[in-house]
Amino acid sequence: MEDSNELIPKQSWLNRNWKWLIPSGCLTLIILAALFIGGIFYEVTSVLKDSEAYKESMLAVENNKLVVEKLGSPVETDGMVSGTVTSHNDVRTCDVQVPLKGPKGKATLFVVGEKRGKWKYREMSVYIENTNEKIDLLQK
Repeated sequence: MEDSNELIPKQSWLNRNWKWLIPSGCLTLIILAALFIGGIFYEVTSVLKDSEAYKESMLAVENNKLVVEKLGSPVETDGMVSGTVTSHNDVRTCDVQVPLKGPKGKATLFVVGEKRGKWKYREMSVYIENTNEKIDLLQK
């Protein structure tokens, strides 16, 4: 009896393996896109959190007795920092909103300022959500 395999032509590698190749290729592209978008998100958030304006304003929040009284201790960020920090001809500007939380409630920190050698803030205030109260951190 003759070998019957001689009559059946051998399929190409792609024809034999397309059922797993296409889905795994698509999944790989989706994962790479998600990692790319996540990396961009992380970098943008890091730029805001690494700015002097952010650090100075968070220090002002932690040292303000009224804010700590309203929110409790410790006061920490609650979610994503939003806003802008720009630089043009040695002049940096910021307009940042930082969600805050403490054991007693939530708030939002607003920071608007400009740096020409040293930061000068037009606004640095905390809006307490529970009481609709605005605490100006620039007033001594």
